[in-house]
Amino acid sequence: MSAALEWLQFVLAPQMINGLSIGVAVVLMALGLTIIFGLLDVINMAHGEFYAIGAYLAVVLLGLGLPFWGALVLAPLIMAVLGYVTERALVQRVFHSRDRHTLTLLLTFGLAVVLEDLLKIIFGANPVRVESPITGATEMVGLFFPNYRLFVMLFGGALIAAVWLLVFRTSVGAVVRAAAFDRQMSASLGVPVARVYAGTFAFGAALAATAGVLLAPLYSVFPTMGRDFVLIAFSVVIIGGMGSIKGAVLAGLLLTQVQSLSSLYISPVWSDPLLFGIMVLVLMWRPQGLYGKLGHA
Repeated sequence: MSAALEWLQFVLAPQMINGLSIGVAVVLMALGLTIIFGLLDVINMAHGEFYAIGAYLAVVLLGLGLPFWGALVLAPLIMAVLGYVTERALVQRVFHSRDRHTLTLLLTFGLAVVLEDLLKIIFGANPVRVESPITGATEMVGLFFPNYRLFVMLFGGALIAAVWLLVFRTSVGAVVRAAAFDRQMSASLGVPVARVYAGTFAFGAALAATAGVLLAPLYSVFPTMGRDFVLIAFSVVIIGGMGSIKGAVLAGLLLTQVQSLSSLYISPVWSDPLLFGIMVLVLMWRPQGLYGKLGHA
């Protein structure tokens, strides 16, 4: 076996698979952020904590004897209920204020701090490991791919496609987009706008929780995991364009590949500065992001 083939098989391919598996999870988080922003015009600073809660819900459900696949279904549903309550009990309180952007930003930031501290109080600061439900690796074209990472890519990719179809090819998506475009007109036509907003917020929270469950077997689960991960998700949303689903998908997959492949040559310490540097360059070239429009969600 040549040195180039060995490098491809044992160095490059694993890093690309790692980047793709992390990428689909990042995209799921970014989709939740961009859907919430596109409809509610709210930047949810607590989105990272929703991701962390999803991971901890998986830990709790697994501890109760539920299989991983049950946790993958049930944890996002629980998080959707929590997201719905959060929107109705908190976000709606300040949504109609004159300074709603500032107030919702401060509100969700405060909520993020409270949720992170609650996770520390309930579960402690020590990391928790989750066993992978799928072990082994699959050989394809002479390369070995970890089975669970392949599952994450396939399942996450299917879910991303399902979200796109829901938003752009169903009557539910049409109602959501109509409420986002003109709240007053939609309400006058009988659309329950308040419920649509709360349901959309809940859906975004469920996507974040799904990412948390998927990545729990790949990383340790710890209280501050959401704070670290949400920075990448926000970078994805900004680069892709605020409110753009296509932009979130493209930017998420590209950024995680850059982060994964760059780790072969630079210290992990420079990983975040590299991502934010790319974000700055993109905004200098295209301030609205790859697919966003200035002044339009």
